[in-house]
Amino acid sequence: MAIRLLLHADLAELVRLRGGPLWQRELREPASLKDCLEAAGIPHTEVDLVLVEGRPADFGHLLLGHESLEAFPVPPAASEESTPDAGVVPPPHLFPDQRLQPRPLVRVRFLCDRHLGKLARLLRMLGMDTAYAGDESEADLARRAVTEERALLTCSRSLLVRREIGCGRLIRSRVADEQAAEVVRRFGLTSRVRLFGRCSRCNGPLVEASLQEIGARVPPRTRAWLDRYYRCRACGQVYWEGTHVARLRKRFAEVLAAAAG
Repeated sequence: MAIRLLLHADLAELVRLRGGPLWQRELREPASLKDCLEAAGIPHTEVDLVLVEGRPADFGHLLLGHESLEAFPVPPAASEESTPDAGVVPPPHLFPDQRLQPRPLVRVRFLCDRHLGKLARLLRMLGMDTAYAGDESEADLARRAVTEERALLTCSRSLLVRREIGCGRLIRSRVADEQAAEVVRRFGLTSRVRLFGRCSRCNGPLVEASLQEIGARVPPRTRAWLDRYYRCRACGQVYWEGTHVARLRKRFAEVLAAAAG
């Protein structure tokens, strides 16, 4: 018994075995659609619609063999209101009630695993509520993502195949700025960006602070020419717009441009 799986857009890049967008697998016994996709190296969080013999199916659908499947990726959240190329991402009106990912796609709360510390800092500086997992186990990460209602960001396929994970992203790039562009595009964050809205160290919100409050923590040369400061409401870290901020603004403009491209 064999199934034929046609993979659209970047799903083909996730398949562990070479062979392009058309993947075939011999089934020795019936298997669920979820198990079949993940055997190909595609976490369920990356798939928004699967057609089995032309009809939508859920992850629990039992495959018996000889079926033809088409798998479509999760569209960028911004494309939900547009009409993308149906050959790559199915338009919003196609099987709207059979999509496999939770709606709405927009998310503003994230959890980064231990390998994505740089991404966590960038997302915080973009104003996104982003927790960082450190050395937590995969089971703890999954529970935390569910409990705190965060989208899980990771480079680990084994983490995203856990059944309890409802929303996440398998990060493709290994470059932090490219990773940030991935997340902004996937979750429709462009209009929600608030530069320097959160503490890059602990994720706490930043609030304005008077020089009287934090004067002793500001270098004398800075106090002489600057009168606007911020502090983290959670950890107390002090921030101000030094010369490096112009470089960061340019960097984030490039990230947002890449997300829109």
